Amino acid sequence: MPILAESYTVIAPDLLGHGESAKPMGDYSLGAYASGLRDLLGVLGVERATVVGQSFGGGVAMQLAYQHPECCERLVLVASGGLGREVSWLLRAMSLPGSEYLMPLIFPALARNIGAGIDQFLQARGLRFTRMAEMWQAYASLVDAANRVAFVRTLRAVIDPGGQSVSAMDRLYLAARMPTLIIWGDRDSIIPVSHAHAAHAAIPGSRLAILEGSGHFPHAEQPLRFVEVLSDFLATTEPSSLGVRDFRDLLKTGGSRASSS
Repeated sequence: MPILAESYTVIAPDLLGHGESAKPMGDYSLGAYASGLRDLLGVLGVERATVVGQSFGGGVAMQLAYQHPECCERLVLVASGGLGREVSWLLRAMSLPGSEYLMPLIFPALARNIGAGIDQFLQARGLRFTRMAEMWQAYASLVDAANRVAFVRTLRAVIDPGGQSVSAMDRLYLAARMPTLIIWGDRDSIIPVSHAHAAHAAIPGSRLAILEGSGHFPHAEQPLRFVEVLSDFLATTEPSSLGVRDFRDLLKTGGSRASSS
């Protein structure tokens, strides 16, 4: 973000139920998150933006572009959910009924504290394993009861024991007139890289960048390469000016206009 902020205004909110944001009992669906982002942009006085979403955030980004195309100049999907059924067995297991009652045993505070100590020890010696650190950060957050509740509600909105339960594949033609970049790591063990290729094929004119050696967190694992790819995309594409009327026309034609352009 500091590199991007040298040339752009960067807004990186903690979504409701995540990070330092509130974790109320409420609606944790993709639609609710998209509406929340629209409201945030409105409060900040930002009319349109390039929307970048990673993993679950990719699903939120696509939902925002679907519900409120007038807010989106470009769409960037990073190891995004919502593009196929496959997802890691661990997330499928966590969606099982009753899993929230086992989480206090699986994610004890003692383990978090030990892990934090190990991480500090390694960093003090100049060692950092980024992919492991990102996974550990997610693990450690589930020690907190409020985080667990919000996590389970969010997870079950998009994943069931069989895999991802929400797919945007039948609506991706709507993104044909919006500049779209797909970034994925070729070693992603959470969501397979095959989803990137399928989405790229489904969105006419989209760009695809596969970062060799990266896993599910390419923005953290290879930040300089990530910024290079994203910056080139921003510099060489014109922002979308799609409005609600344009989107309605796309829906009426069922994508035939997009496929012929």
